[in-house]
Amino acid sequence: MANEVIQTEYSEIMQKSYIDYAMSVIVARALPDVRDGLKPVQRRTLYDMYELGIRYDKPYRKSARIVGDTMGKYHPHGDSSIYGALVVMAQDFKMGLPLVDGHGNFGSIEGDGAAAMRYTEARLEKITQEAFLSDLDKGVVEFGPNFDENEKEPLVLPARIPNLLVNGSEGIAVGMATSIPPHNLGEVIDAVIALIQDNSLTDDGLMKYVQGPDFPTGGIVVNRDELPEIYRTGSGRIRIRGKVEVEKIPRTDRLRLVITEIPYTMIGAGIGKFLNDVAALADSKAGGEISDISNQSSKEGIRIVIELRKGADPDYIRNLLYKKTKLEDTFSVNMLAVSGGRPETFSMRGILEAHIDFQFEIATRKYQHMLDSELEKKEIQEGLIRAVDVIDLIIEILRGSRDRKMAKDCLVSGNTEGIHFKTAKSRTAASRLRFTDAQATAILEMRLYKLIGLEIDALTAEYNETMKNIETYTDILNNYSSMAGVIVRQLKAYKKQYAHPRLTQIENAEAIVLEEKKAEAYPAVLLMDRFGYVRTIEESVYEKNREAADAENRFVIHCMSDARLCLFTDSGKQHLLKMEDIPHGKFRDKGTPADNLCNYDSSKESILTVMDLKEIVSSFLIFVTQQGYIKQVAGTEFDVSKRTIASTHLADDDRVISVHPARFQASIVLHTSGNYLLRLSEEDIPVQKKSARGVHGIKLGSGEKVETVFYLEEGSESEVMIGEKKMSLNRLHVSARGSKGSKIRR
Repeated sequence: MANEVIQTEYSEIMQKSYIDYAMSVIVARALPDVRDGLKPVQRRTLYDMYELGIRYDKPYRKSARIVGDTMGKYHPHGDSSIYGALVVMAQDFKMGLPLVDGHGNFGSIEGDGAAAMRYTEARLEKITQEAFLSDLDKGVVEFGPNFDENEKEPLVLPARIPNLLVNGSEGIAVGMATSIPPHNLGEVIDAVIALIQDNSLTDDGLMKYVQGPDFPTGGIVVNRDELPEIYRTGSGRIRIRGKVEVEKIPRTDRLRLVITEIPYTMIGAGIGKFLNDVAALADSKAGGEISDISNQSSKEGIRIVIELRKGADPDYIRNLLYKKTKLEDTFSVNMLAVSGGRPETFSMRGILEAHIDFQFEIATRKYQHMLDSELEKKEIQEGLIRAVDVIDLIIEILRGSRDRKMAKDCLVSGNTEGIHFKTAKSRTAASRLRFTDAQATAILEMRLYKLIGLEIDALTAEYNETMKNIETYTDILNNYSSMAGVIVRQLKAYKKQYAHPRLTQIENAEAIVLEEKKAEAYPAVLLMDRFGYVRTIEESVYEKNREAADAENRFVIHCMSDARLCLFTDSGKQHLLKMEDIPHGKFRDKGTPADNLCNYDSSKESILTVMDLKEIVSSFLIFVTQQGYIKQVAGTEFDVSKRTIASTHLADDDRVISVHPARFQASIVLHTSGNYLLRLSEEDIPVQKKSARGVHGIKLGSGEKVETVFYLEEGSESEVMIGEKKMSLNRLHVSARGSKGSKIRR
């Protein structure tokens, strides 16, 4: 057969293929069905457990068996997705109503993973079997072929409770995601009953029954007034806080905060991150009142203990935790589910309406099936009762017939041809028989003990019971109120047996406004070694180690603990460094690289000096560059909020070699690579903006540059070694700015 080439636009193929893929993920993988609230992998796993007979009153079976059977029959997408769904359905800290009874290590609220599937066991919960999987044999839902068309699977489970709200759902599809919080079973059932009885109820009216989400982890929802809008639109943000109690530490005068409930969003790795965040707060100035933190959680529940120092304010620390950690978090709501094969965003009323419609559909299918079954029983029972009255004739027909077909033909149509009768009267009576085909079959299969008097009475009683059932089922199918009554009674039974008190509090609370306490400033000493590592120590510690501190460190700065320090570099930049950001510790601590605390880059620039901003603001700074430019800049220009600024303007091939506070009636000496010295008076150095390049301080020869700058106090002697020659700088004459200076004689 010749190959047929189809020409088409490539973009159209890509668009169609991507849409097909997206819809497959949306409908068949990631989003729950609004009717049973289950994703396909959850539905298939529960149905497979039911088919395997792993019921709530039967022994547990290995999870690996469940996963393998589900994957082989219904869900060919890998064992990890199936086992992951099985594990989540067994975790009472994630599900408002667990659907699987797990035995073994199924993970913990702190993020510990479940054991491998070969170690754990599972079976259905009683509520799952009763409210999700019952009546499947009565044709209550449609079945469809599995992936290889060798098995049949339910397209939806006949869930009798609004599982989409009770257990919620989270899933990410292509271009969309669902996030529905769990709710209280008793409240949701009350809302369903109310809506059945009064279809005019609005979302706001339903809020009288459903207060809001009910998370398995408890906690406090603090934006109650925003919930009606969220449930009307199907999207929004729910703010939840952990529950914090204040306790007195026994035999002390200190207090501790005990966290007994956490936000639902903190489940898993969030608890470990929270503990790390609190530890970081304890090391900071803001959380200095925290002395210790310990996680004492167990199977009995969450218990995270935060011990406070003497005199600490527990309300402040509690607000600090709410503000700075995930102890207060938001749950994003997007009530997206599949309805009629399409994704749709539902309001709370929309979900409940879809559930009610589904319940009436299930009930209609169930009671129609039961009615059909009772009508069949009625037909047979009527035939048997009638047969008892003419049993002698039937026996004569049976004895006179050559085979079963001849006897049945006589019972159904009265055909007596070929049958031997004792009398003509019997033949005439037999010719008048008109049993139905089903009745004739039942008569032929009837056992002799049915002719006993008590059995005949029982048959009559069964017939009467069948007639009552037919009347009941007909009434249910033909009257809305009767069917509604059946559904309501069933819902009330589930509520009575499985509902539990609400765990999550719903209230309004003001947003946390944290007035951070400023720690009282104290004298401290910054130490920076030659490798750029910085740390701070208390002044008393410095005094005890003064000699070693001065010898081992490049910079030793005395300042207050709340000071802001300026790091001036040879690249012409000023980096701002806060003392409170620098690690405070012991004298022999290594410290932290300055690169990690500000924008300083040790690979591209070198620190020339470190100064307290308070001292800079009240003075002037002298800048000297390698190319001999010099200027004074008012210190107020460096009092900025930015972490890094340009402290001066430089040519591309120039570098700053000195930044120094100006001294009144002082002078400076410039030493060049050509071995020239020039002494200038500070009065001759002009005051310019930091954006200026400066003026020529010394005349340089070709290839010459300024190497060193000396600062002289008026009236003081200053002897320095330049090369191998000892020089007294005070004897140098003050020269004019821009001159060559004096050559040092060897």
